[in-house]
This record gives sequence, structure tokens and C-alpha cells, in this order.
Amino acid sequence: MIYQLETNDSSLFERLSSTHYGRRIKSHFLAYGIKYDFSRIFVIKREEQAVGIISAFNASAVISDMQDIRFTDKELEDIAIFVHMMKPYSVEIDPVYSDKLEPLLADMYSPDNRTEFAFCSKGALPVLDIDECPSLDSVFDILRVSFPTLAQSYELWITDTSHRVRHGLSQSFLMKDDSGKENCSTATIQYIIDRKALIGHVATLPEYRGQFYARRLLYWIGERLTNDGFEVRLFARPHRVSYYEEIGFKAIAHDRVFELKEEFR
Repeated sequence: MIYQLETNDSSLFERLSSTHYGRRIKSHFLAYGIKYDFSRIFVIKREEQAVGIISAFNASAVISDMQDIRFTDKELEDIAIFVHMMKPYSVEIDPVYSDKLEPLLADMYSPDNRTEFAFCSKGALPVLDIDECPSLDSVFDILRVSFPTLAQSYELWITDTSHRVRHGLSQSFLMKDDSGKENCSTATIQYIIDRKALIGHVATLPEYRGQFYARRLLYWIGERLTNDGFEVRLFARPHRVSYYEEIGFKAIAHDRVFELKEEFR
């Protein structure tokens, strides 16, 4: 059975599995609770026991089981029915369930492979001109060039990012070029949960690409956050493995994101 959560029961989120999926759901709850239509929480229940949570956030769905619990085949069927009803643009779930869930979603969703990386510190923080509390408008000036779909969603992006920053769940970084005059590269921590920080929205202005700005920024962020006691992670497509390994990241896991087929969008 799957039902929408209507009370701020924070104890449920403390029981989520210690995975990216659990942390991402927890970040949604800590940022927005249950009072916003664009951030809804659903509980997967087995008899009287909560065995998992689904976060329906904007156009995505993230699914996590609870600690020491695994979804049954029947619960995965219920999840597939839920997904068909809600039609999120993307679905994320622990890869232990992907093989069984994929055929249940195959009529409407296509799997896209991802690799999870962890930063391996060398203990040497380089000296770079990094703004750790930048103007979010300056960050967006770079992002909108690299992410065309994001360029059309400024209001949504600025509202969500500023909200997460205020709650201590997110942080953006802005790097200047070697002359120190122009902003050229940016990256954002999408969540900081349970001493783990997930990097996303990495972008460099076109005229500065190929000059290693993004590489240097990512390495600096990795060392900076490691020094502060955080584990640093990011996700990327498999063909980018060598790129991130050269920076100092190590591939540690693989998963599949299920994306809604074009004809159903």
C-alpha cells in the first residue's frame, strides 16, 4: 500500500537506508516538509510497517527502502503502478531493484546508466580564487549557457536553490578566471546530508572550456569539503569515468535512472 504522508513524522526519514536515494529524499523533507504541492512524500507500507518512501519532487521521483528492509516483488509492482499514475520525468531507485523494475516500466520509461563517484583526497588544497558565498544570479549566468532547459526555469531554480542554501542543505561555488576579473566556472552542492555532499550543476562558460577550470574547481571543492569532514560524491554518465578519475574521483557504484519516453512527456 502506498499513501501520501500528511504529518511531519521526521522519525520515518531517520530510518531510511543510508544511500544516495535515502539522503536525497531526506533533503527534500528537510527543505520543504510536506506543505508544498511540488514536494510530496509517499509512504510504502507493508501491513502496519513503513518499508519505504517515495519523494515526488517537481518532475522527478526518488524511491528508497528503509534500513535492513528490502522491497518485495509485490511492492515493486505497486511502485510501478504508482509511477504510471504519477508519470514523473525521471525515477531514481537503488540499483538492487532495477532489474525487476525495468520490465514493469518498459512501456513508458527508458533506463539511462549512471556512475557514482567518490572523491579521493590527496591532502593538498590548491590556492584558487573561489567565491564560497556567491550571488546566485551570477551562478545562474553560467548555468543557463550550459543547461538550455534550466535557462527556461530561472524562477524555479532560484527559489529552490536559495531555499536549500538558507537551510544549510546546499552551497554554490563560483570560480574566476586566471586573471581574476571574470567568473568562468561554477558547481553546486545539491545536498549536504549525513556528512555526505553531492556535487551537481557543474558548468563553465564556452570561452573558457578546455582550460581546465572545471577540473580545478571540482578538485578544490573535493579537498575543501574533505578538510571539513565531508565525503564528496557526484554522478555522471559512464563515458565520463576517465575525466573524473583524472580529477581525483573514483567510480564506486552504478545505477539506472528511468526517464519518461518522449511520446509520454
